[in-house]
This record gives sequence, C-alpha cells and structure tokens, in this order.
Amino acid sequence: MIAFDIPDMTCGHCKSTVEGAVHRVDARATIRIDLAAKTADVETAASAHEIAEAITAAGYTPHLRAPR
Repeated sequence: MIAFDIPDMTCGHCKSTVEGAVHRVDARATIRIDLAAKTADVETAASAHEIAEAITAAGYTPHLRAPR
C-alpha cells in the first residue's frame, strides 16, 4: 500500500483525475480516495515514485505518508 496526502485534491473531478493518472501507470491498481482528508491509498505493483510522478503530471502535489 502506498499512501499519499494530496492537499490540492478538492472535488469529484480531482478524484477522477487522480484515479485516471494512477490507472495509466497500473490499470489493475486499487485506489481509495478520501476527499475530506485529501488522501489517496493505492495498492499497486508500480513504485511509489511512478505513482507520484503520474499524480504530479496530472496537476496535483502528492506527499508520501505512512499508511494508516
């Protein structure tokens, strides 16, 4: 599990954009997004770096955090 804080993720469109970015890296990834907490938990075979780069390329600022 890779856990991110994404402080600039604020709405349903943001959620969809982040999900799409992650799925472009790993189509089989499982993503749990909590908009209120501005967090994303990703289960993936890809590296944290690859996922963070994809989220950044989508226009967001992911910060790696310890999983809950």
